[in-house]
Amino acid sequence: MLNAVGVIPARLASTRLPRKLLLAETGKTLLQATWENACRATSLSDVIIAADGPEIAAAAKAFGARCVLTGEHPSGADRIAEVARTHLPDADLLVNIQGDEPELDPAQIDLLVRAISDSGSEIATLGTPIRSRGELDSPNCVKIALGDDGRAIYFSRSPIPFVRDANIDELLAGETPWLLHLGVYAYRRDFLLRLTQLPPSRLEKLEKLEQLRALEAGAAIQVAIVEHRAVGIDTPEDYAQFVARQRRAA
Repeated sequence: MLNAVGVIPARLASTRLPRKLLLAETGKTLLQATWENACRATSLSDVIIAADGPEIAAAAKAFGARCVLTGEHPSGADRIAEVARTHLPDADLLVNIQGDEPELDPAQIDLLVRAISDSGSEIATLGTPIRSRGELDSPNCVKIALGDDGRAIYFSRSPIPFVRDANIDELLAGETPWLLHLGVYAYRRDFLLRLTQLPPSRLEKLEKLEQLRALEAGAAIQVAIVEHRAVGIDTPEDYAQFVARQRRAA
């Protein structure tokens, strides 16, 4: 069995929802809720918080999480690579879990670990079918084009594949050909360390999508398909809805 460790990159700064990881209207911080949820994944030997500063680190320590204080980094992958390099020599796989997704299904983390383990790919990620025109057209919703082997051919902010003749609304209502990328990743440790030493690639700079650096470097990215997605907490409205869901479930 490969040793898989979950890492939650945790930054205090947030443009649309300041200090969101420390919001605690449910009785737990958003960070604690995310960590506890990730710990339910049976495929992970540990879940570590990679903190950008002492306030996040103190909060993690208060609820019993293992936490590593990291330096400044341009991305979550870079922050995870530092943790892997300095604290996780025995980890085979690193799973990047977003700190603002407390409702990510732990079974999807397990699916991700199986996907990278069974496929031999350098990276695995998740996708879900697109069924709305709004998501299809939005540049904020990243689309995936897949090969027959379930590996990503390309990621884009544009609707891919482009449909020349068929009725788009009919396709969306049926067996939609479009796949939405969900931003959770599993990396093989050695590849993650190599990837984060590479400069931003040509296509990455055009699309502003880090995963294109891996594709341009020749990596295989296995995509596991799920039917539902976690709701990320990006705005005050998102957080209010999350609090309401938690209260209904209590």
